[in-house]
Amino acid sequence: MNEYLMKLAEDFKISFTNNFITDDRWQYLTKGLLVTLEITFFAVLIGIILGFIIAVIRTTYDKTKKFKVLNAICKLYITIIRGTPVVLQLLIIYYVVFATVAVDKVLAAVVAFGLNSAAYVAEIVRSGIMSVDPGQMEAGRSLGFTYGKTMWYIVLPQAFKNILPALGNEFIVLLKETSVSGYIALADLTKGGEYIRSRTYDAFMPLIAVALIYLGIVMLLTYLVNKLERRLSKSDRG
Repeated sequence: MNEYLMKLAEDFKISFTNNFITDDRWQYLTKGLLVTLEITFFAVLIGIILGFIIAVIRTTYDKTKKFKVLNAICKLYITIIRGTPVVLQLLIIYYVVFATVAVDKVLAAVVAFGLNSAAYVAEIVRSGIMSVDPGQMEAGRSLGFTYGKTMWYIVLPQAFKNILPALGNEFIVLLKETSVSGYIALADLTKGGEYIRSRTYDAFMPLIAVALIYLGIVMLLTYLVNKLERRLSKSDRG
C-alpha cells in the first residue's frame, strides 16, 4: 500500500513538473487569468451601464409611454442578444463588425461580452424596478421630485437591493462565458490550459487547474456578493 502511494506521489510530481514547471508553463495560466479578469471587468462595466440605461428606458415607457421608439429598439436588441449564442456574437463582433479594423482581440471580446451581459442586466434591473411598490414613485412625485430624480433617489436604490443576488449570478455567468474567447484565438485562462495540454499531451492536470482557478474566483465572488447583501440587509433593519 505504501509503495502504491509513493508511486502515485512520484507520478503526480512528474506530471506537475512537466505541466507547470518545465519551460515555465505555469505562466500560460497566470497570463491567461489576467486576460480573463480584464475582459470580465470591463465587460461588467459595459453591462451595468448599458443595462441600466436600457432598463430605465423600458420601465419609463411602461409607466409613462414615453420613449416609444427607443423602447422598440431596446426590445429588439434584447431579443437578438438573448436569442443567439454568445459564441456567435463574439465571432460576429470580431470577424464581421471589426473585420476591416485592426482591433485588439481583448477589446473585441470586451465589446462582445459587454453587449451580451447588458441585455440580461437590463431585464434583471427592469424586473427589480417593476417590483418596487408604485406608491414609492407617487410619494416621490408628491414631494416635488421629477420623474428622473424619483427614479434615481428612491426607486433604483430599492430595486438594487432586490436584484443584487441576480446581478451577482449574472456576473459569475459572464466570467465563465469568457472561456469561449479562444474562438478568436485569444489567450485567456482556458486557452492557457489548452496550450499546456497541447505541449504535454496530458489533459488532466492543466484542465483541472483551470477548473480550480475558475471555481476559486466564483467562490470569492459569491462570498463578496453575499457579504454585500447581508450588509444591505443590516442597513435596512438599522
